[in-house]
Amino acid sequence: MLDIDIAAAALRLTVGGIMIAHGRNHLFGPGGVEGTARWFGGVGLRPPRAHAWASGLLEMGAGAGLLLGLVTPLWSAAIIGVCAVAGIAVHRANGFFVFKDGYEYVLALGVMAVAIAALGPGTWSLDHLLHIDPSGGWAALGSLVAGLGGAAGMLAVCWRPSTAAKAPETV
Repeated sequence: MLDIDIAAAALRLTVGGIMIAHGRNHLFGPGGVEGTARWFGGVGLRPPRAHAWASGLLEMGAGAGLLLGLVTPLWSAAIIGVCAVAGIAVHRANGFFVFKDGYEYVLALGVMAVAIAALGPGTWSLDHLLHIDPSGGWAALGSLVAGLGGAAGMLAVCWRPSTAAKAPETV
């Protein structure tokens, strides 16, 4: 159906492009990896340099995966996980609204990633060309569980908010 293909492509390209830009900023933006590492350390993520590299590479990889529509639920899970970590470790304490550095933005991206997994990549994707149909309720649920589970595990092992001073401006 053309309408579903347009919706799938619009969601994949938008979220994928946002994630590539965000990951690129973590690695190559002002301050580069070292600036991102300082910021991650400020919010309590340990070891901060490893998280700077991991977040930048994961966000760029997940964005590229969505742009291509390749193994779509896997990359949706990665985005859900990244957004959950950011929402909990950084934005939750600031309330809902993004203009107050709240979790509105990461919630929207995370929900869009669930929608992408449910909707599927559409016919304009590598998944379609390879005759893979990763879509529907089970794909969405699997992406959600994998993303939230990964975020919970990472936060349990690496997040030490009591050691975090007031975090500097977001990168």
